[in-house]
Amino acid sequence: MDRKDDIREFLVSRRAKISPEEAGIPSYGGMRRVAGLRREEVAQLAAVSTNYYTRLERGSLRGVSDAVLEAVASALQLDDAERAHLMDLARTANMPSRPARLRPPQQRVRPGVLRLLDGITGAAGMVQNGRSDVLAANLLGRALYGPVFASAPSLGPDGTVRLPNQARYLFLDPGAGDFYPDWPAVAATTVAMLRTESGRNPHDRALHELVGELTTGSGLFAALWAGHDVRIHTEGTKRFHHPVAGVLSLQYETLLLPGDEGQTLYTFTAEPGSASENALAFLASWAASPPPSTTAGGPAGGSTAPGLYSAAQPGLRNPDKNGPAHE
Repeated sequence: MDRKDDIREFLVSRRAKISPEEAGIPSYGGMRRVAGLRREEVAQLAAVSTNYYTRLERGSLRGVSDAVLEAVASALQLDDAERAHLMDLARTANMPSRPARLRPPQQRVRPGVLRLLDGITGAAGMVQNGRSDVLAANLLGRALYGPVFASAPSLGPDGTVRLPNQARYLFLDPGAGDFYPDWPAVAATTVAMLRTESGRNPHDRALHELVGELTTGSGLFAALWAGHDVRIHTEGTKRFHHPVAGVLSLQYETLLLPGDEGQTLYTFTAEPGSASENALAFLASWAASPPPSTTAGGPAGGSTAPGLYSAAQPGLRNPDKNGPAHE
């Protein structure tokens, strides 16, 4: 992930999304050779010279003031996630150049957070890092995301323990299209979150490897990654077609763990009185009666139940998963 290329492609992609009319610039009905705004139009809106903005768009953000970045962000009509991403790109551009660092030790979830997870009842809970690795889950969280846990090989190519990874499951497991009824939207959000993480941590070797693996294995991932979209994930609704509980529509909330950099707590609840509440209660009851081989604890930390799912769990292949992203 070359930092200058990331900056250039991000700014070019944002510029292409804004029409002159949206920016309040008269187009006079003439033919335009570029999609969206021209460089000189962005420079005019940001109150900088065209030469200066051109230098920025070529990836030279070193030493650029926050005031200029804010002016560019306003000119390009960036949302909160895009503004934060631009600031991250500038911050890391100002850092000394260095090669991708060695793989960090496997992240662990603090015992207090694990006890908090286990104390959550009636809701599925899990802790995830910025690469979409699932670091820990309570019993209901593991049951809800059973197909994701079941799809994860125990060891990576270098012999290290491999955690369940949401992005790897989404783009490389043929059952993901059945598990997520809204698979295209979930896929786009996941890629946008990974792109956001790449802005924050450009030297994360594990993230480099994950992006390389997914780009090679999925044409749709490669297309979405090239779009440079970013997103801040805080709350919303996610639908599941669960192999045990059937269709669930759950509300999720996210809580950053400030004492544990890069870790986020996710909880999933159902609307009171809804069919999803009944389905989630059934799943909780089913998860509480695991096979005799079930044990607590594991590489991912938290409450785990390895026997809940078979790796041979059937699922329907999503025919559009590696195809165009227009659905």
